[in-house]
Amino acid sequence: METGSSMKIATKCVHSGVKHYEFGPIVPPIYQTSTFAFRDADHGARLFKGEEEGFIYTRMRNPTIEALEDAVAELEFGTKSIACASGMAAISLVIFSTTKSGDHIISGKSVYGPITTLLGQIFSSYGLEVSFVDTSNIEEVKNSFRSNTKLIFFETPGNPTLLISDIQVISKIAHTFGAKVVVDNTFMTPVLQNPLKLGADIVVHSMTKYLNGHADVVAGIVVFKDENDYLHFRKFSNHIGGVIDPFNAFLVHRGLKTLYLRMERHCSNALQVAKFLEQHPKVEKVWYPYLESHPQYELARKQSLGGGGMISIELKGGLSAGKALMNNISVWKLAVSLGGVESLIQHPASMTHSSMTPQLRAEAGITEGLVRLSVGIEDPEDLINGLEKGLSSIE
Repeated sequence: METGSSMKIATKCVHSGVKHYEFGPIVPPIYQTSTFAFRDADHGARLFKGEEEGFIYTRMRNPTIEALEDAVAELEFGTKSIACASGMAAISLVIFSTTKSGDHIISGKSVYGPITTLLGQIFSSYGLEVSFVDTSNIEEVKNSFRSNTKLIFFETPGNPTLLISDIQVISKIAHTFGAKVVVDNTFMTPVLQNPLKLGADIVVHSMTKYLNGHADVVAGIVVFKDENDYLHFRKFSNHIGGVIDPFNAFLVHRGLKTLYLRMERHCSNALQVAKFLEQHPKVEKVWYPYLESHPQYELARKQSLGGGGMISIELKGGLSAGKALMNNISVWKLAVSLGGVESLIQHPASMTHSSMTPQLRAEAGITEGLVRLSVGIEDPEDLINGLEKGLSSIE
């Protein structure tokens, strides 16, 4: 079935990336093969020269992987995409493909912890200049650009503080400097937010999270507005080799079919949980984009269609209170990651963002008392009762 821009997102989630296959399967087959046979020597030569469409080697192209890539590209209003072995592989591909020694990158402060290590320690050791800024502060963003700035990367909402960055305004600023805009859309998904339509050049996802949705895959993807960017990145991807395998691509593509339904439930549950937490006497502060108390509530409503499934809270009592909550909660699982059907709770400063320097954590607002919740699709009453049990253990 051919999908198109006129179709609603719920329909696209079900049908995107599905093409005609031999024998008429309605689900793309798993081409679990490393290599593909040529009809003859001339056929192989034409494929390698790019004179004919076809498949050579799964690191380069594979029908199962391509089906997923086409699906995510369509959902994100992109032209093409490249699926990777992990979200970090996707970020690494972006950096390798757009920068060289002596270039400058701007990154948001409120991002997944290992990204700050990748940029601030690993890539910087090879001569890349990196600035970490509060991308929710437009003046700070504007003042951070240099003549050698090649790209700006940020997550919105930010991880784990859930600060919102204005994609449209940042994109306009970046383009005046000739820089690419790369937005991590993992928290929102294309169901709730479309950065390419707001001016971004590239979107990345950790498909480990909502796109797959079932906590059984590690994967990432890079989605492009401009097909020329895709062709440039594809050459790097073929040589770097951090590609997804066919079976994991199949699982993520299967997860996409229920993405719209899951995101509806994630948003509904999260809003109910956030309102409960906001009224609880042992909770100092709640960050959720669709709470009116969120400092960028209006911006969140402007550029997204829902608040997502992520909540961060600051507890009265700091780290000791957080430990009491996490060690005594029911229903919720104490685990890192996010975006699965099950609800998770974790402590960013000592877990997902522990690789950040203490100074950068402090600048990003990641305190010792901050607890992050990934709200699943369970019954909201059970989730609230589980939280109440944990909160009641705080002295």
